[in-house]
Amino acid sequence: MFELFNKRPTNLKDDILSGLTAVLTLIPEAVAFTFVAGIDPMMGLYGSFFIGFITAAFGGRPAMISGAAGSMAVVTTAFIIMFGLEYLLAAVVLTGVLQVLFGAFKMGKFIRLLPHPVMLGFVNGLAIVIGMAQFGQFKTNTRVVYDDKHDMFTYAGDWLALTSPAMLTMMGLIVLTMAIVHFLPKFTKAIPAPLAAIAVCTLLVTFTPLESKLVSEVVKGQRLSMTEKEIITAKFDAVKDATAHGEFVKTAHATAAARPTDAEIQAHWEAKELAKVEKGEKESTDPLDGSLKGALPNFHFPEISWDLSDPDSRNALITVFILALILSSVGLIETLMTMSLIDEITETRGQGNRESVAQGTGNIVSGLFGGMCGCAMIGQSMICLNSGGRGRASGISTAIFMLIFILFAPQLIEMIPVASLIGVMFMVVIATFEWSSLRLFGRIPKYEIFIIIVVSAITVLLDLAVAVGIGIIISALIYAWNSAKEIRIKITEDTKEKKTYNVTGNVFFGSITSFKEGFDPSKDPKDVYIDFAESKVCDHSGIEAVHGLSERYKAAGKTLHLRHLSPECALLLQKAGDIVEVNILEDPKYHVADDALA
Repeated sequence: MFELFNKRPTNLKDDILSGLTAVLTLIPEAVAFTFVAGIDPMMGLYGSFFIGFITAAFGGRPAMISGAAGSMAVVTTAFIIMFGLEYLLAAVVLTGVLQVLFGAFKMGKFIRLLPHPVMLGFVNGLAIVIGMAQFGQFKTNTRVVYDDKHDMFTYAGDWLALTSPAMLTMMGLIVLTMAIVHFLPKFTKAIPAPLAAIAVCTLLVTFTPLESKLVSEVVKGQRLSMTEKEIITAKFDAVKDATAHGEFVKTAHATAAARPTDAEIQAHWEAKELAKVEKGEKESTDPLDGSLKGALPNFHFPEISWDLSDPDSRNALITVFILALILSSVGLIETLMTMSLIDEITETRGQGNRESVAQGTGNIVSGLFGGMCGCAMIGQSMICLNSGGRGRASGISTAIFMLIFILFAPQLIEMIPVASLIGVMFMVVIATFEWSSLRLFGRIPKYEIFIIIVVSAITVLLDLAVAVGIGIIISALIYAWNSAKEIRIKITEDTKEKKTYNVTGNVFFGSITSFKEGFDPSKDPKDVYIDFAESKVCDHSGIEAVHGLSERYKAAGKTLHLRHLSPECALLLQKAGDIVEVNILEDPKYHVADDALA
């Protein structure tokens, strides 16, 4: 019942191995995205498990991997600084509710409105974003700094020297990983090439003198940086009210420069733990610990204020709704577009509405168990497909392996060198980017090239949802402009008694000016006929244009006869009196986009 692939039947072994390969890259990505969002890495891991399992089991696209996504993490960064973790969890739950409603009302069909140039721009932009996200691992000495422009504390780091041993080792492992992923399938496909590459690099770093940054070091560094930020922010908040206006920025920079000691970090964490114990909440992970080991999460309904009489609470709830609306839009757009890409690759068709409901359910469960929001991940989905995954077992095994690693074998992930994961993701970037789009220059209309470039650039610089929205708007405007130029008015009969016009093309808001200019009531005979057999009145603007033309002829003392109009058009032309000739047998049947008919 769930099988959607016809060209390549599912294979349980391939699905399980592809799931194992995907999870090895999903875990570090989820950890990195939680760092962007400013939350503990375990939130991203648990969110990836819940969302990944539910969408894989009940969604509309087998072999599509879902989890904590960077596109959604970026949106939450400022929000969690302003309102805190509990309000973020409330937004995650509401995000899921909105996505379930989207699927329940069968709105997934609107993905069919996506123009191909927008799709190409999305894929290329997302490939660039995935690639750029990897370069953060080429930095060291991560620290908290004050951002003057945005008036907030953020993170900075120093690039590794190009000829340093750490950089050379990392580059060597990246090249080795990419070489294995590229060449191994030419000799054997018994195991997924990315999995083999990760295993080889891990063994090299573990059993040879080579030293390279491991996943555990990244996790520890991220936890440490987030805790330092909490301490520095608290210190600054304690003195900023007493700081003179001219010294404000200077004091902020000085506070950020004074990095907390290990003793301060430990004391800060212990104080937070004590407060959690008093509230009956579960303990969090020591910031000086790089382990990914965790326990099963507990059910936790977000603790937020519902007091609408309090302006602060009211503002927070409004912001939660707005954030949920943005998160649900970003998540659904990325998911449906990723599904569309997989459909194209596998020459099959997924079920968008079903996927929307499953993803929304996953986000609701994730938020209620303290997890991060998420959606489909194009990088891990491509890894799964390239590793042979085709059935639901691939996504389900990815989620189950995630939970197994967290509960029983986190050290197997912690010992992986980050460089091998970067190499795998670079190969994903190469596979994801639509290189064929570069050959389209000079072969397709210039405006389509423009759309591809604009959507790609906005995806990289701003946001996926904004990029897709702007791409669709540009495409629609260009289509309207081109359609407006296609309207033609031809005289088929012209005598002293009557004159007949034949209209070709759509009459709508973009073409009404050309339509009106095609007639001259002062020079036409007493009886004028307009035949719409080869035309269509599309919207209210077109109706008003026809009605305005009838008024012009009536004012000139002449009679206008309209033929072959839709009954809906005739109904909307009530003001025109009896000028419409109704022909039941010949009049076409089509609907007009007009509120009066709703």
